[in-house]
Amino acid sequence: MSVFFFWGFVAASNTVLIPLFKQHFHLMQWQSQLVDFAFYIAYTVGALTYFLISFHAGDPLNRIGYKKGLILGLSISALGALGFVPAAGLESYPLMLTSLFVVALGFALQQIVANPYVIALGSPETGAHRASLAQGINSFGTTIGPLLLSYAILGNVAGSADVGLDAVRVPYLILCGAFLAFALVLGLSPLPRVSPTEIVRRDLGAFRHPQLVLGMIAIFVYVGTEVTIQSNLPELMRQPNMLGLGHESTVHFVSLYWGSLMIGRWTGAIGVFTRSTRLRRILTVLVPLAAFGVLLGVNAIKLGATGHPERLVDLYRYLPFVGILIAGFFLAGQRPARTMMLFGAMAAAMMVVGLATEGRLSLYAFVSGGLFCSVMWPCIFALSIAGLGEYTNQGSSLLVMMILGGALLPPVQGYLADWIHIHTSYIIPLLGFSYLAFYGWKVGRVLRAQGIDYDATVGGGH
Repeated sequence: MSVFFFWGFVAASNTVLIPLFKQHFHLMQWQSQLVDFAFYIAYTVGALTYFLISFHAGDPLNRIGYKKGLILGLSISALGALGFVPAAGLESYPLMLTSLFVVALGFALQQIVANPYVIALGSPETGAHRASLAQGINSFGTTIGPLLLSYAILGNVAGSADVGLDAVRVPYLILCGAFLAFALVLGLSPLPRVSPTEIVRRDLGAFRHPQLVLGMIAIFVYVGTEVTIQSNLPELMRQPNMLGLGHESTVHFVSLYWGSLMIGRWTGAIGVFTRSTRLRRILTVLVPLAAFGVLLGVNAIKLGATGHPERLVDLYRYLPFVGILIAGFFLAGQRPARTMMLFGAMAAAMMVVGLATEGRLSLYAFVSGGLFCSVMWPCIFALSIAGLGEYTNQGSSLLVMMILGGALLPPVQGYLADWIHIHTSYIIPLLGFSYLAFYGWKVGRVLRAQGIDYDATVGGGH
């Protein structure tokens, strides 16, 4: 479960690197978004490589097992983190991106291994519980990652933005050591040898299922939308018609975005821990408020340490949006297709509010996209592989490849921001959420036409 924390920690921390690199290398907005491109393209390259190897030579995890696969993935990520040291010394943006690519390449293998492994290590009946707990840890990593890395890089309580690239060396050396230390712990642990047992079909019959094709587009759009909202936030907040803040003063808003994902994911996981309708309704109100409290606590510590505790009020004002999320959960009723349609529509409405207004209201509306993104990953996966039968394993691999959206949509929005305006560029997530609402409406009808009335518990996240 600890690797889930690493994924969230590093992915969310990229938002801290983007304005730092943009300032140091004098980049245009679309060029700064290559940070996300390098990170998320690695997932597609890794998943595609694994798929092709499995397709032609059989599943390599059948030979080495999940445990060794996880150790290999951690070792690859450690090599990438170590690459930040010479990259900073040479002040090379391409080397920085290459190092980040290698970190995420290791994550791709870890993703393939860890999700089924955490379910396999115990009773099948409680597998969903372990998976939900792991995803909650992932979201905690996304919440504290930007705060810790910002503090480590900016390096002083004043939060000065006047730092050089050398500042990234120590944080990523520590991250390299953490990867290697955890790989060693895994190697010495008594975890059993578990291997996948699914048969990998050596044809492309999965594409005959329209729910998978629709789902592949949905994963591409969902990941791209989730990533591009936050990747462009620091530049958005720098604008005079928004907040006029330097990137060193915006990290708590970035944390608010990733914390929004944590709030939604913790709430979405409630159903796997209780079957009582009454208790689930009570927890649907209490859990998001508790998660919001954790978010406030983490930021209170960071803002107090940097000498700006007054900025915490920026987070208090976000509470009404958490109330909107709670209402959304009650309306969705834990049905995946209905959740996608409703949450997509609500998020699209928030993007319209953000585009039509300025200042903090506009910012909060854009940030609230994280609340509605929070449970989309498991909904899309569940709906897309429903009814695939012997092509389920193939379909899952194809869906993971579509994380490619996280690599492509941020530069597209960055280019639009350079061409028109950063505020107007948020039409990209508006279009993304509009498709996701359409997907929720369409896929339910596709499945019902096949005689599948799919209704599963919503929870988790990528």
